[in-house]
Formats: sequence, C-alpha cells, structure tokens
Amino acid sequence: MKNYDKRYIIISTICILSMLLIFLSCASKSIRIQMTDGKLRPCPESPNCVSSETGDEFSRIKPLTFQGSAENAWKVLQESIASMGGNIQEERKDYLRAVFTSMVFKFEDDLECRMVSAEGTIHIRSGARRGYSDFRVNARRVENLRTIFNNIVKDGL
Repeated sequence: MKNYDKRYIIISTICILSMLLIFLSCASKSIRIQMTDGKLRPCPESPNCVSSETGDEFSRIKPLTFQGSAENAWKVLQESIASMGGNIQEERKDYLRAVFTSMVFKFEDDLECRMVSAEGTIHIRSGARRGYSDFRVNARRVENLRTIFNNIVKDGL
C-alpha cells in the first residue's frame, strides 16, 4: 500500500469519526434533573460523575463550605458558575442546576448544587449526560469551582 493510500484512509477515518461525534453531541437532549429524597441524585457506576453526597472513593468529593450568610454564599456560587461559563438553567431557594457545554463537540454536563444553610454547606454534583468516561473533566470542574468560590469568599463574603 502506498503512503498516499494510508494517508487517505487515516484522513477519511478521522473525518467520519469527527462527524459521528458532532452528530452525537447535537443529539443531546434537554434534561430536567430533580433531587431524590431531598438529596442530589447518586452518580451512576460509570466514571463520568462526582458528588459530595453519595458515591465511592472515585466519585466522592467534598462539598463547598462557607461561614456567614447563606444568601451571600449562594450569590457567590452563581457568580463562580457564570465565570466558568456555566449556564444556570434552574434555581430554587436551596437548589441550583447549571449546564456546561464543551467547546469542540458541544457535550453537555450537568452541575447541581444543594444548599444546607444550617451547616454552611453546599453539596455539589457534576456529571456528564453522555458517554462512559469523562477523563475526570467533572472532577476538575468542581475543584476549579471550589477554588473560585473560596477565593471570592476569602476576599469578603
């Protein structure tokens, strides 16, 4: 087989796979997520989700914590999510859901937060809507959110 033929096969394969991924990302459905028994839903067994309320050692993360006004902490949370490019889809007094969309393939991940004012805690869950593994994207997103949130809180919540 000539080098020209090999390159043609490789380029064709990459194009087909790219189109397939774009098609799958566009097929992502809008979703409305709710809490289960007053808590954030548990993560699935696939490694594409993290949660502060449920999960094993791989998917379990620490909640966000704060001292002071719960209302101010909630505002800081909203600002932090917006600064990261999240789009808040639903908000109630103690619950918030935002969607993050990847740049290239437009995959959507859901971030959910549940406030426990009396404990100074915001439980958090971040998970991919599609696929099996997210290569720890959601875990890194939550840690980035934690850093932004803590920096704003430290500067004067």
